[in-house]
Amino acid sequence: MSRVFTYNKRLCGTLDEQSWEVHVNDVNAKQEVEGEQIEFKPLTREQAKEWRRRQPSFSVWRLVAWQALAGCLATLLVWVVSQDASSAQSAAWGVLCVVVPAALFARGVTRFKGSPAGALASLFAWEAAKIAMTLVMLGIALLWFQSLSWLALLAAMMVTMKTYWFVLLVRPSVRKTID
Repeated sequence: MSRVFTYNKRLCGTLDEQSWEVHVNDVNAKQEVEGEQIEFKPLTREQAKEWRRRQPSFSVWRLVAWQALAGCLATLLVWVVSQDASSAQSAAWGVLCVVVPAALFARGVTRFKGSPAGALASLFAWEAAKIAMTLVMLGIALLWFQSLSWLALLAAMMVTMKTYWFVLLVRPSVRKTID
């Protein structure tokens, strides 16, 4: 009798062949009882064209533009409220610490034309580059700004980063699906 080791032996233990077959049969029986039939029906060319027409298109560059706009408004608000140029400069640098790496990420991801596995690897690589660039820009802020306002910088960064949630909420929703 052979033993099947699960991914995490400490949490899940081991299963012998008979227990494994029972488990697989339980899963199959559960799907039958619930009436779930996994069925794949490919779309015709016309159905695929109609599906694409009904799906809202959204450009990553539009998101970067919205982030820049929200960051400019946050910087303006900091300047109006504080009446302090160094706080406004700190807020503006915080915006740049988000928008410039996001633009780099968007350019890198949208230019990739390759396999799905390569696209995933590209996504991770550009995300790492984005994080590294953000950290470098924050380090530069320590060197360049004598009177850095961390509160203004971080607040502007947060407003700019969280803009994508707002943009995704207000974008056009998916239209009625194909029957």
